[in-house]
Amino acid sequence: MRVVPLPMIEGMRGHVGHGESGLKPSLSESLRTETRELHTQAERSAFMGALLRGRMERQAYCAMLRNLHAIYAALEPALERHASDPLLSPLSFSQLRREGPLQADLDALHGAGWADAYAMQPATVDYVARLCALDEAQPELLAAHSYVRYLGDLSGGQMLRRIVRDSMALPPGQGTAFYEFGTSEETVQLKRAYREGLEQLQPAEATARAIVAEARRAFELHMQLFEELASDMLAAF
Repeated sequence: MRVVPLPMIEGMRGHVGHGESGLKPSLSESLRTETRELHTQAERSAFMGALLRGRMERQAYCAMLRNLHAIYAALEPALERHASDPLLSPLSFSQLRREGPLQADLDALHGAGWADAYAMQPATVDYVARLCALDEAQPELLAAHSYVRYLGDLSGGQMLRRIVRDSMALPPGQGTAFYEFGTSEETVQLKRAYREGLEQLQPAEATARAIVAEARRAFELHMQLFEELASDMLAAF
């Protein structure tokens, strides 16, 4: 795994890319444009809406963390196994790993036995099965899942940390490890480094299309998961 380098030149979202200059768009541009609508739909789901408004009960929040833990527990060992793949190595930063922080949050918010207390939703079962299949047969497509998860964690996750901490009245440093990547400056540097790594990827055209399609599939699985979690959340009232 690589250590985040010293501050780099930031790859701004609003820069003029290849697609705007008449050339073939880069993979990062294609990922951004082809998943934008799905990303917005996921953010506007009822479950995420409750979380963003600070109106989520601890039990529902722990259910989400438990399902995310299962996803990362499948994704991260697969990324580690294929870290030398040229389409994955530029995205490989040890500071990104979230399985451990999620476990720490669940231990803090629920205590021992959280894996049995909260069910894996059908969408999570499907998601984990998909990651395992890619691990065995198409590891290059894991880049799509790295993109969907880690850039989200580094971006919107920083706002969610404040919302979760305040709405659940958590003591400082407890229950929000999932969103912590070091200091604010370190988090910005890590996000820049990840975006620069993404810009380095130069897959063949067919592989690029497959990665973009896989990213869309990841967002669709997330939306399915949020629907299932929302259904359980409503049933609890």
